[in-house]
Amino acid sequence: MRRESRFVIVGLGLLGGAYARALRKAGYSRVAAIDLSQEALDFALREGYIAEGLTEGFGSLLEQADYLIFSLYPTALIQWVETYGAHLRPGCLCTDVCGVKEGLVQRVQQQLPAGVEFIASHPMAGKELSGVQNAQLVDFAPANFLITPTERNTPEGLAFARQLAAVLGFAHVRVLSPAEHDRMIGYVSQLTHAIAVSLMCAPGAESFAAYTGDSFRDLTRIARINDKMWAELFLWNRENLAEEIDGFAARLEQLKGFLQAGDRAGLEAMFRASTAARAAFDLKEKEG
Repeated sequence: MRRESRFVIVGLGLLGGAYARALRKAGYSRVAAIDLSQEALDFALREGYIAEGLTEGFGSLLEQADYLIFSLYPTALIQWVETYGAHLRPGCLCTDVCGVKEGLVQRVQQQLPAGVEFIASHPMAGKELSGVQNAQLVDFAPANFLITPTERNTPEGLAFARQLAAVLGFAHVRVLSPAEHDRMIGYVSQLTHAIAVSLMCAPGAESFAAYTGDSFRDLTRIARINDKMWAELFLWNRENLAEEIDGFAARLEQLKGFLQAGDRAGLEAMFRASTAARAAFDLKEKEG
């Protein structure tokens, strides 16, 4: 990625704004954005995140793009490519920030013009907040950057995704298939959000603030959720998520069974297993 390369970010929300901010800080001055909100573009222009921003009439901007970053919901991404993808010139490399990949990556790759490559990726750095005005709160350094190539991708495309992750500041890069990504995301991201939402949807949950400690607060932080985005992500990955919910319910039923039976040994064994698993998790995360 040359410093004089032109980046175009489509969708200037939390992650789109964070990408723009990080690219400009890294010395990439030709960063432009496309968004429906003039207010979002004006904010990014004032903050120096982008050099140019358009809500319409952006055909010529797309034709000049060396790199395109889609920061859109899956359905909107597909619709955008169908409408505007023809403006992209051969040699343009594209990526995304979507939290699901199966059914999306292959479709986008098929729709783009010949010579335009889409190498899908997923920055695991979202926040419970949204909007470009919160982009400065996003910290890429401790997060994982997931790349999900297919047989259509080239070594150059994969190298671009890796270099982008490095420029943005991600310490950890992982490569896996779209199917592997969605199975994993169903557990580590979507199930955890489903649990947090379920906890906060309990009757009277808003009154718990007077009594709670850190455990409840930490566990439910992500229940403050973007309803439209997460509903779409859940539905796109419904089979994987439903399977993970079943698995979680079975483990919860196991714990409930120990309680009802007064089985202290069973409870302690389960607690030791979770403690050991968490210790292994922490060690692996520390090792990178």
